[in-house]
Amino acid sequence: MAKMTGGDALTQALISEGTDTVFGIPGVQLDGLTDGMYRRQDEVHLMVPRHEQSTTYMADGYHRVTGRPGVAMVVPGPGVLNAGAGMATAYACSSQVMLLAGTIPSTLVGSGLGALHEIPKQSETIEGLTKWTARPTRAEEIPELVHEGFRQMRTGRPRPVALELGPDLLHAEIDVEVGEPFAVEAPVAPEDGVAEIAALLRASRRPVIHVGGGVRGQRAFELLSRLAEMLDAPVVMSENGRGAIDARDPHALPAFSLWELRESADAVVSFGSRFLTPFGQQLNVGEARLALVNVDPEDLRAPRRPDISVNADATAVLAALVERLQPQEGWGAEIARLRAEGEARVREQVAPQMAFVDAIRAALPADGIFVNELTQIGYVSTYGFPVQAPRSYVWPGYQGTLGYAMPTALGAAVGAGNRPVVVVTGDGGIGWSLQEFATAKKYGIPLITVLFEDSRFGNVWRIQRDTYGGRFIGSDLTNPDFELLAMAFGIDFSLAQDADAVQRAIGEAILNGRPAVIKVPVDVFPSPWGFIHERKH
Repeated sequence: MAKMTGGDALTQALISEGTDTVFGIPGVQLDGLTDGMYRRQDEVHLMVPRHEQSTTYMADGYHRVTGRPGVAMVVPGPGVLNAGAGMATAYACSSQVMLLAGTIPSTLVGSGLGALHEIPKQSETIEGLTKWTARPTRAEEIPELVHEGFRQMRTGRPRPVALELGPDLLHAEIDVEVGEPFAVEAPVAPEDGVAEIAALLRASRRPVIHVGGGVRGQRAFELLSRLAEMLDAPVVMSENGRGAIDARDPHALPAFSLWELRESADAVVSFGSRFLTPFGQQLNVGEARLALVNVDPEDLRAPRRPDISVNADATAVLAALVERLQPQEGWGAEIARLRAEGEARVREQVAPQMAFVDAIRAALPADGIFVNELTQIGYVSTYGFPVQAPRSYVWPGYQGTLGYAMPTALGAAVGAGNRPVVVVTGDGGIGWSLQEFATAKKYGIPLITVLFEDSRFGNVWRIQRDTYGGRFIGSDLTNPDFELLAMAFGIDFSLAQDADAVQRAIGEAILNGRPAVIKVPVDVFPSPWGFIHERKH
């Protein structure tokens, strides 16, 4: 055994799990950990944003583009609460994020004596945002709990985990072996479930494949394309499923295509999706038989009504089906018709937004990363932006966390290697994270921020105009001069008056390899919602 502090043991355990970056803000309860990281800073880098919400957002973005767990660190109480929005987003999007949360001294936890940063029931607060959480009572327990946290992230449904760590434990001198990562068995597809789905697909003449956020990574990307070709079946991508298949694949279709496909589909097989509308109802599949594949049993229960449910990893089931099935006749030229007609409708109804979407796509390489925000451009991008590579598209899922995008994109850019990262945001959402331009500058993170400015919360304003007779309240914004702001942070700035200028500005920013802000003044856009929420009949 080796003699070390609890902070040393935690740092070494993280390194043994492959962690190379921790996104965190130091504080007195974490001094023992940051001191441990100081001694190993050639192996693990502490990256310090300017707001605690950004620690978990950055860890999430890092995970989304690398497939490796992201690690965040905050002090107790207000630090944990500030990090909560990022944890909630990671939870909604099934992201592997580990939160290292400080506590007050272990002997005072739960005492209500008003220790610095104490809040009631911190553990319960964290438990609501995680798959697994633990608070060691002895420093010797720290390495094993780190390894268990990583095992939890890598098995079953990947969701955030947390470790709560008292300052006394982080400073404690201990004799301990850090150990190695726990073994994780490869997911196995259940034979009976695969056989049922295979039989359904063989008997089908109009099969539809539906994919959600549980279909991710290069292997799933390749398997899904092969299965679609074998079945000659359309692949409907949910908002979270974008990037599961190359949008240029002749079988790839946006989510709204299901509204027409179900009229003649006889089977729908959904992989890795909650398979619900935003209002908590099962997606309408008409008279088609429905099979659901999900690693989380909760996503197979009511209100869903599947004919077949398979509780298993989506990629493992895809692999088993590709091995078992043979090519068969399917939809033929009808998929091409649906692709063409769908794209034409989008370009007709939201042409102004699509001009910018096209410009961003043209400026990025196929594997370039696009981080989407809840903006008028962003909503259209959920069905109009052609994602061409796995782990190259980021969206906040059902959490819909306004303001998440810029710090999440910073984390994505840290993990992206040589792949350029573009984030779109509005003048509303950027208000949550303006301070993080300092982070981009400090660490030389080459994030390209395309900022659309219309001086309003666009969705709120539209609803007040269309539904409440123009009774506008709280929807207007007073903005800073974004050019002066960029100059103050030392960030490259350009003004783009149209889509062509946006494309040129992104291209220049990619070549420069520095943080950049591209401001785009805009006015009222057509509503994007006709392709997101199906009209009630």
